[in-house]
Amino acid sequence: MSLHCDTVAYCVSTPGYCSLLCGSTLGYSRLRYVSTPGYCSLLYVSTPGYCSLLYVSIPGYCSLLYVSAPGYCSLLYVSTPRFCSSYNLSFGLSNSPRELLLPFRHSCQQQGKTKTVVLFHSERNPRHGPVFSQEPSDSIFPLRFEDNKVFINCKAKGNPAPYYKWKVDGREIDMDLNYNLVEGNLLINNPHATHHGGVYQCIATNTFGTILSREAKVQFAYFGMSLEHVSLPLSIPTILCGYCLCSSSAEIKYSWVFNGRPSFLLQDTRRFVSQRTGNLYIAKVEASDVGNYTCVVRNMMTNATVYSSPTPVELRRDAVMAEYEPKIEVQFPERLHVTKGSSVKLECFALGNPVPAITWRRTDGNPLPGKMKINHSNGVLEIPYFRPEDAGAYECVAENSRGKNIAKGQLIFQNVEHLHWVQTLKDAHMAIEANLQWECRASGKPKPVYRWLKNGEVYLSCYQDRILLEGGRLAISRINLLDSGMYQCLAENEHGAIYASAELKVVASAPDFSKSLVKKSMLIQRGGEVIMECRPHASPRASISWRRGGERTIMEDGTLRITNISKSDGGRYTCVARNPFGTSSSTGTLVVKEPTKITVPPLSVDATVGQSIVLPCEVSRDSSLDPTFKWFFNGKLIDFNKQDHIEMIGGESAGDLMVRNIQLKHSGKYVCMVHTVVDSVSAAADLIVRGPPGAPEGLMVGEITDSSAQLSWGSGPDNHSPVTTYSIQARTPFSIGWQAVRTVPDSVPGQMFHATVIDLNPWVDYEFRVVASNNVGVGEPSMQSKQIRTKAAVPEVAPGNVSGGGGSRGELVIQWEPIPEELQNGEEFGYIVAFRSLGTTTWKQTVLPSPDASRYTFRNDSIPPLSQFEVKVGVYNNEGEGPSSHVVVVYSAEEEPSIAPSRVLARTLSASEIEVYWEPIPQTASSGKIIGYEVLCWEEGVQESDAEMVKVTDTVALLSGLMGSTLYLISVRAQNSAGAGPSSPAVNVTTKKPPPSQPPGNIEWNLTNSKIFLKWEHVKAMGNESEVTGYKVSVVSEIAESLKTRKQMGTPASTEHHSEAPASTERHRVTPASTERHRATPASTECHKATPASTEHHRASQLPQSATWGPRQPPLSATWGPRQPPLSATGVQPLH
Repeated sequence: MSLHCDTVAYCVSTPGYCSLLCGSTLGYSRLRYVSTPGYCSLLYVSTPGYCSLLYVSIPGYCSLLYVSAPGYCSLLYVSTPRFCSSYNLSFGLSNSPRELLLPFRHSCQQQGKTKTVVLFHSERNPRHGPVFSQEPSDSIFPLRFEDNKVFINCKAKGNPAPYYKWKVDGREIDMDLNYNLVEGNLLINNPHATHHGGVYQCIATNTFGTILSREAKVQFAYFGMSLEHVSLPLSIPTILCGYCLCSSSAEIKYSWVFNGRPSFLLQDTRRFVSQRTGNLYIAKVEASDVGNYTCVVRNMMTNATVYSSPTPVELRRDAVMAEYEPKIEVQFPERLHVTKGSSVKLECFALGNPVPAITWRRTDGNPLPGKMKINHSNGVLEIPYFRPEDAGAYECVAENSRGKNIAKGQLIFQNVEHLHWVQTLKDAHMAIEANLQWECRASGKPKPVYRWLKNGEVYLSCYQDRILLEGGRLAISRINLLDSGMYQCLAENEHGAIYASAELKVVASAPDFSKSLVKKSMLIQRGGEVIMECRPHASPRASISWRRGGERTIMEDGTLRITNISKSDGGRYTCVARNPFGTSSSTGTLVVKEPTKITVPPLSVDATVGQSIVLPCEVSRDSSLDPTFKWFFNGKLIDFNKQDHIEMIGGESAGDLMVRNIQLKHSGKYVCMVHTVVDSVSAAADLIVRGPPGAPEGLMVGEITDSSAQLSWGSGPDNHSPVTTYSIQARTPFSIGWQAVRTVPDSVPGQMFHATVIDLNPWVDYEFRVVASNNVGVGEPSMQSKQIRTKAAVPEVAPGNVSGGGGSRGELVIQWEPIPEELQNGEEFGYIVAFRSLGTTTWKQTVLPSPDASRYTFRNDSIPPLSQFEVKVGVYNNEGEGPSSHVVVVYSAEEEPSIAPSRVLARTLSASEIEVYWEPIPQTASSGKIIGYEVLCWEEGVQESDAEMVKVTDTVALLSGLMGSTLYLISVRAQNSAGAGPSSPAVNVTTKKPPPSQPPGNIEWNLTNSKIFLKWEHVKAMGNESEVTGYKVSVVSEIAESLKTRKQMGTPASTEHHSEAPASTERHRVTPASTERHRATPASTECHKATPASTEHHRASQLPQSATWGPRQPPLSATWGPRQPPLSATGVQPLH
């Protein structure tokens, strides 16, 4: 249902007295002024259930009530008493009290103008005015002959959806055959260049207001040719002119086609196409110019191309062309304004015979810009990226043999900045009677001016005293419902305009607590303070009062503050909110509790690293409240799940903090925080942890000598225990880790931050660090210093362990221990070796420049063997010579033995061994000391030089690894330090035959009580093997199998044997083997058995399959019998 009410209100001259006159329409009544001055009411009584306009007790407020359905109403606020206007009201009703489902519109008619405002009350679905998402832009459209349609885009968002209108050149467009709306876009059917070109603007409107889009210049490219059949005389200068009539735009390019050729007509010094007019100029007509010409226009923005009809050109033969001076037909403007950064093109072309030459220059004498471009015909001068220095006077000179002409023009720099917003507008949602301030600021050159629009029209108000317009600033005081709408700030200069839009919503509503109820229940401790908030939604702002006795403080924002609360302050409190449109209230309950107190607070503690402490925290509280304990360390909440050293202990009223194995990182401020639903209390304590000092800081190395260095440093953290001493450590590339060094003073006290390190080695790289100590312990070392090198010095250490001797005949060998690199004290280190014959006075010396040298050999064939020499070795470097070693006596090399050993004997021991004997060489027969002998052995037929050699120090040698039944030759020679002497005459010896290769087989064994009976087959030797002389039987414990535990059980000559079994019950291996003289053959297959208590008899074939038989396979234990550990019989070894 809707209401339409037309009234006219007049304000009479007497202040506070007004009359309201209804129109003459039947059913409208005139309202009278009620008895109280300044209060009037408007009652519409013709139809039951319509509206009443009541001027209530507060001056300047009135309400419009629609009472057709009980409880449904809408409120109207008139801001200023006695100023009224005519309203045309139309609105719908919502389904809930005091809420409009749709906005309703007001029209204010005053001074012949109509204003519209939208009253917007709270809604469930937010609605808003139109906002452009797409606006029209400057465009050039080509005209086509068929199906020519043009779209100009415009789209806006809004709720409800906006509807659209369009303007062209300031006139509203009536939709007809040429114009159609497609959503918000404007469709132009079959446009005409002159009728439909212009400045277009889109208008978007919904129930909240209207906004205008930016203006867009729309042009149409069409082609109109004025070329007709042309006859050109040769005798007079002629111009061929084709007009491409279209809108002037830098986006159009002109070309010409000659005789339908696929390529465009090339321009040169004779032919020129102006891009300003489209004209084609021919400086001098020739016979080759006869033909058909077609003008081509291309839109560079849309890439559309239009061709003219071909125009024939003929040449007249009845005239002769004479020579004449240049005549400039194309020239640039006398004054041309150019904006910064743009590209400017100057055209200049002349007719003449001969063809004129075109040149360009600046009249001020300055050179032409280096960035300029001149086309092939010289008819166009282009200056890209125009700058202030490019401004000035330019001239074009056309010259031929008959004369010259000049065209001049001035380029003027125009500093233009495109308009853009620096500060734009934001939508405003404000309560009635509030003050609005909007400001928009744009930047541009020239400086823009501002206009304001409301709902698409220049902003004029019925209430000028409330409105202030200053450029881009709009201020409206005491806004009312009529001020609602869409506002636009328009900034413009001579180059264009930009728009900024915003919506103003004015809200008028009774107080509402639906979203901000007073807190239902508030718990507070006795003696505390409470602030009870009362913040209803109301427009205009509601006045607040509270219902409950006692002294209370109501703050400016309507909140209630109660201090020093007692039990009697508990109870129900009601906030009452009023404004001209209604009253509302909200109630909450205040519950007073006993305060929480910390009865045993934590106390500050001093502790040492490694100790454990407990910080107490006990409270007294209201019995109905459960406390929560939290601990903070240096302002951060402690997460006990992530702590290894800290935990909270205690009961319901205690939350003590235990810190175990305290570390330096635990030092700081600890706060116990106790929370209840009513209050929070806290207590703090400092934990001071004493520990070893931290690392000293800022270690610096000062003066450096060859043996000392000055160090200085800064103090590090003392960790609550003063530093008592500092110690200094150093390391070099030659040291193992860090080593303590001597300092001056010997002990550096904790108050001293410098020391001198002494006893350093010269020319060595050092790093230093400082370590602090206190009564708790030794701290962390400082960062190491930068690496330094001590200065060089003369070597101070002489070589040690000087000795010598040996070598070859005629040599003096001198040896010593080289000096370590860290003691060489400088560069170019070397040795000085000096020697002289014992008893002489003159030293011979040589220099060895190698620092790693440790041996020197002096050779002189005249030196007698074993001559005595005095020897010393010194050192030197770049700084000078150092000390020499003590003088020692060294013998020269001795002479090789001159005689060979005598009485050399050799005998064979087996198939692979020979023993050799000889007499030693007497010391009196040799000039040197015999240190050993070399025994040479080689087979018959082999050269002595290929013999195998064995060195021994005794006069007997055992040669092994020989082949059986082989003849060997053997000789011996003596050896001393000088070398080996002559060899003795060779002696012959033949090795024995090899032993039997087969082990005893078919072993039988019988075990009765403590005796083992063995029986096996006889081993028969091969033809190249020695005869069997007996057998060897042995037993070995498998727990400790080695030669030391092997026991020989007998060497029987027959193939049977018995002996006592080992007394232990551990596992053994019994090994029978055949032998020859002094040597055993391969052992037989092994049998494994433990010492038994009963009798058993077995053959080898009866052993378990897991036992291994055969001379080359490792033995495996054969175990049988339920209680007896096995004994291993390993076969028989034959003797030969």
